[in-house]
Amino acid sequence: MKMGIIRVNGISLFAYHGCLPEEAEIGAHYVVDVSIQTDFQKAADEDNLSKTIDYVALNAIVREEMALRAKLIETVALRILRSMKAEFPQAEKYWVRIAKKSAPMPGHAHSVSVEMELN
Repeated sequence: MKMGIIRVNGISLFAYHGCLPEEAEIGAHYVVDVSIQTDFQKAADEDNLSKTIDYVALNAIVREEMALRAKLIETVALRILRSMKAEFPQAEKYWVRIAKKSAPMPGHAHSVSVEMELN
C-alpha cells in the first residue's frame, strides 16, 4: 500500500459567508485548499484516473459548498469535509483550509482562516 496526498491549492472564489448582514450582501474573496490522503498505488501502476481521487471533483465540491451561505466558515469547512468523504470514502484522511480575505474587523489582517481535518 502506497499512501499519498492529493492536494488542490489556492481555489480562489467569491462567496457570501459571515455573521454580519452586510456580508450576505457584499460578499468577500476566499481561498480554499483541500487535501486527501489515500492509497493511489493501483492508480499509479495502471495510469488510471478512476482508481484515484479526481482533483476536478474536489474543486467542484469546494465550489458547490462555498456557494451555500453560512454564518461561519467553520460550517462551510465541515460541509466540504463531509462532501469529500461522501464522494471518496476510500480515503484515509480529509483536510481543508478556508481563508477569508479582508475580514471585517478593526485594524487590518490579510486574511483569517480555519483548518479542519476528518478521518
